Amino acid sequence: MFDIHEELKKLPAKPGVYLMHNDRDEIIYIGKAKILKNRVKQYFDKGRSRSPKIEKMVSLISWFEYIVTDSEVEALILENNLIKENRPRYNTMLKDDKTYPYIKLTVSEEYPRLVLTRKVKKDRDKYYGPYPTGTDVKSVIELLRQVYKLRTCSRVFPRDIGKERPCLNYHIGRCSGICTGEVSAEEYGERIAKVRRFLEGNHQELTDHLKEEMYAASERMEYEKAGQLKELLISAQTISQKQKMEYDPGNNRDVLGLAVNGFDAIMQVFFIRNGKLIDRELFYLTVAPDEGRDEIISSFVKQYYAGTPFLPAEIHLPEKIDDQEAIENWLAAKAGHKVSICNPVKGKKEKMVELAEENARIALSQDKEKAKREEMRTKGAVTEISRMLGINYAKRIESYDISNTAGYESVGSMVVFEDGRPKKNDYRKFKIKTVTGPDDYASMAEVLKRRFSHEEWPKPDLLLIDGGKGQVSAVLDALGPDLDIPVCGMIKDDRHRTRGLIYSNREYEMDRAAEPFRLITRIQDETHRFAIEYHKSLRSKGQVRSILDDIPGIGPKRRLALTRHFRSLDKLKEASVEELMEVEGMNSAAAQAVVEFFASK
Repeated sequence: MFDIHEELKKLPAKPGVYLMHNDRDEIIYIGKAKILKNRVKQYFDKGRSRSPKIEKMVSLISWFEYIVTDSEVEALILENNLIKENRPRYNTMLKDDKTYPYIKLTVSEEYPRLVLTRKVKKDRDKYYGPYPTGTDVKSVIELLRQVYKLRTCSRVFPRDIGKERPCLNYHIGRCSGICTGEVSAEEYGERIAKVRRFLEGNHQELTDHLKEEMYAASERMEYEKAGQLKELLISAQTISQKQKMEYDPGNNRDVLGLAVNGFDAIMQVFFIRNGKLIDRELFYLTVAPDEGRDEIISSFVKQYYAGTPFLPAEIHLPEKIDDQEAIENWLAAKAGHKVSICNPVKGKKEKMVELAEENARIALSQDKEKAKREEMRTKGAVTEISRMLGINYAKRIESYDISNTAGYESVGSMVVFEDGRPKKNDYRKFKIKTVTGPDDYASMAEVLKRRFSHEEWPKPDLLLIDGGKGQVSAVLDALGPDLDIPVCGMIKDDRHRTRGLIYSNREYEMDRAAEPFRLITRIQDETHRFAIEYHKSLRSKGQVRSILDDIPGIGPKRRLALTRHFRSLDKLKEASVEELMEVEGMNSAAAQAVVEFFASK
């Protein structure tokens, strides 16, 4: 049994990280302390005034643990890593916890490639970065591929040399053609050595090379090639200048502005480089109840700058934070240069912080409106449909469809919407096993029986079926009396467009411009799409054929002619020998075979 008051006495007077657990052993809060003994005791000091958020959190703590570190900076780094890993309920969290892109040079291969990656693995390959955006990585990779004609394919060389025809890149002069055997490993290795020097910061070698090539092409009056080389040179110079600017922190600063509304917050970051505002980015946060602005700002700074690759000389904040000195020391060690955190109170710098704050407030206001509209088209639409049908809120809606080709190898699809949004992980496909021919009622019955044989699957609040009374009745019969689930048909007009719903033998017309109708249409379209895509995938594998393929004497040409002539399988089934003989390419033996085939079914 964990005795909190006894464990508090054992806390060391050292820096470290503490982790608070609830009665289900979930980590609900992670914090760092300059002195663990003093900091953790404060949570359980009954005489201390605390915010409602802290009061609530403390009431949930069943036990705590801690990790001792050598310094406050080490504690800060560990705290940030543990928060990112465990995402505790009472810690402020970045919603867009992005990973930055790297350039990977696959030196583990005999003929290396350049690829973009967001994961650095402990392997033999070389990684360069991180870069601020994927666009930056792509521009560097594209430049080096064009200049040095690097391969982009995933073939294994030298094993695959000469086994396949060269790709398009070889024919348009963008790949040296390793697959042809024209390039030795030594020659290709020299190109890779130049690529490595560029990625390690030696940009001059490549720009000098491009200048020489450009002038030489111009002297040979190969002006088109000279123009292409000029474009590559400009690209190389742009990349070189940008990287120099990013790695020079001297006149660079980030300006932060915060807006908070309930459990949501937005941090606006302005990026000032060489004294100019070059970019800005919004970050969405989930905040704990009654979280102070200083706490939110501190949490953001630690989470964001733990992952960002470039650290400026200054970070301007709208408010002071408690652990400012420790964060400055941590960032300085990470960046290799001094990083100052300050709170401007006058002049242009203060105006810039105010501007960042205003932009954050505007973005949060617009986001709330967007969220409200999204709420109306999802949960709001489900609420309206449920109210119209007189059922409880249909949180989970399942919709079904059957697809086949001329009655052969029917397939069924099940799509799931929860709170008005598609839940694609719960989609299911069914290959019809017990039904022969185009019997949609029987196929639907089989699908539903198989679906509800899985008791571990969540129970739906509403079933949507494509069709009217007949289809709904068939589904109700298949479900039987034990499954009390509302079944609703999606009925169409004369032009085969959805016009409303049928439930309990009553039709409900719907306003086409209203959100409930739009939601029903989205569900129906998604159900059709999922069924048809599954069916197409089977056909592409040669697994689905027309039922006519089973008739002796009916090959591809006759099958096509029969399909065009009769238009539907039902008409073909009812055709006489004489009517079949009217079809181009048919003879009496083939016509008799068709009649006998359907008579035996």
